[in-house]
Parts: sequence; structure tokens; C-alpha cells
Amino acid sequence: MNDAPPSEITTPAEAAPPAARRAGATRHPWANLGSTQVVFLALLVTIVVGWILVAIDGGNLLTLETVVGVQQRSAALGIVAVGQTLAILAGSLDLSVAYLISLASLVAAEIMQAGSVPGAVAAVIAVSALVGLVNGVVITKLRVHAFIATLGVALVIKGVLDHLYDGPAGRVPESFQHLGYDRVGPIPVSAMLWAAVALTAWFLLSRTRYGYRVHAVGGDPDVARLSGVRTDRVIILTHVLCSLCAGIAGLLLASRLGAGVPTVGTDGGYDLESIAAVVLGGTALAGGRGGVAGTVGGVLLLAVLDSVFNQLEVNSFFKDVVRGVVIVVAVAVYARKRSTS
Repeated sequence: MNDAPPSEITTPAEAAPPAARRAGATRHPWANLGSTQVVFLALLVTIVVGWILVAIDGGNLLTLETVVGVQQRSAALGIVAVGQTLAILAGSLDLSVAYLISLASLVAAEIMQAGSVPGAVAAVIAVSALVGLVNGVVITKLRVHAFIATLGVALVIKGVLDHLYDGPAGRVPESFQHLGYDRVGPIPVSAMLWAAVALTAWFLLSRTRYGYRVHAVGGDPDVARLSGVRTDRVIILTHVLCSLCAGIAGLLLASRLGAGVPTVGTDGGYDLESIAAVVLGGTALAGGRGGVAGTVGGVLLLAVLDSVFNQLEVNSFFKDVVRGVVIVVAVAVYARKRSTS
């Protein structure tokens, strides 16, 4: 029971030192926004500015064809980025996804050419899970840093692809190509696949013990280990899931191309592009903080930028410059926001 008169009772804000009160009074409005809100706000600004610039150039950014195109182009990257989000949240990353996508497309196309679509899908899942398992075991049991471990696995896959393939191989039947080209109204089937993968990852991260353990391991593996979390199992499972996402992206790209291509993953830059999308979405590269929703916003932001650049016929060099600046600015904004929160 506090017997002091009302005029003498101080609030927590009044009790704080003058410097703290001044800092709180001058906080930027965006400091209260979460990283997911920031990236979707940036996406909205990009759409508005892009629409204006394209309109000045005599075009129209918001046509049905453009909207569908953005969804289709972002689906494969989005699926890979979801898997990359899981790995980065656990304090790891995966540089082997680009070559695994190429391998998955070839495995799928060659088995489909032999007449078995279910067999091709099962084989891609098996190969992807095996690659993820190898990544996870090398990182956890051999104590190799994730950057080096996944880069080494990537080079092994590259060697296999260079030895066995000189160009496209296999053939994807028309029945499977519906995955890459069909749509329901304005929504492509490929975008629905991406949404299903993203929702599954969101559920795993927010509604299961696995999600709690991923955040714990990424935040501080030693504390997680002392708390009873089997950190090695979490990291191995996370890399298996990341590789499965890359395998699904390989299936999608095979359906669009009609064949397997040994360079489809590297030509698309899915390794670095997926990491860039995750960073744009506000997931910390150190792990433990972030989520799938922000990654979805990051992927869409990159896709919209590409669409604007294509309509304005901007050269590829300037595209890369702008995308690099956007990524650096985004990381700087998130870092400043956290320091002022």
C-alpha cells in the first residue's frame, strides 16, 4: 500500500533519468515498427514509385500480366528463401542450394522421361534430403563452419553436374508443366505452391517445439544446449528442410523449362538471392531473430524491383547496383531500429 499523496507519486517515465526521457521523446516513429512491417511498407513504396516511373515512361506497372509475372518469377526464389530462412534462424546458412536446384531439375526430368512422375518427385525428395543431411552432419559432427561446409558440398555437386551433363537433359511431360504455367484466376499454381511452403514453415516456427528450438539455437547455442535442446539434431533437421525447399524449387523450374538444366540454379543466383531476400525480410544473419513473413516481403520486393527495371529497360549493371544499395540500406535500417528500441 503506497501512502504517498498523488502529487508525490512518480510514474516510471518520470523516474527515469533525464537523458533516458529525452531519448524516449525523440524516438523515431519507425522504431515501433517490426521488421516485417518495415519490409512490407518498403514494398508498398516501391510499387507506388515504380508505378509512377513506368507511367512517365508510357507503360503500366499494375496490369494483370505484370502481376502474374511477378508471382511466377518470385515463386522459385520464394520457396528457396523460405528454406534459407530456417537455416539462418538456426544460426547457419546454405550455399549449396543453387547447385542442388540444378541437380533436382535434372533428376526430375530424366526420371519423368522414363515415364514416372511420382518416381521423379520421390527421387528429388530423397536426393535433396540426402544433401541436407550431409550439410547438417558436416556442420555439427565435423565442426566445420556452415559457410565452408555448404560451399564444399556445392562444389561437389558442381563437379558431378560438370562431369555428367553438357547441357539440358530429360523431358518433362505436359501434365507436369501445368505446375509452372497454369493459374487460378490471377494466381499462378506456382504461387500457391510457394504459399503452401511458406505457411508450412510459418506453422513449424510459430506453433511447434521445433520452431522454439530453432530460435533458441540461433539465439545462443550454448544456452540452448544447457537448457536441454539437442542442438545438433535441430541444425541437421533444419538443413534437411532447407534442401527440401531447394528440391521443390528444382521441380518447379523443371516444369517451367520442360527439361533439366545443369545451370538453372546458378544462372538464377538462388544461393545469394535467397540470402538477400531473407536479410531484406529482417532476419538476423547471426540467427535467432526473424521469420518467414518478412522473407515473403523481401522476395516480393526483389521481384517488383526486377519488374520495374524490366519495364524501364534498365541495364543489368545498374540493376545490381540498385539491388545492392537496397539490401545495405535495409540492414542499416534494421540495425538502427534495434539500437533505438
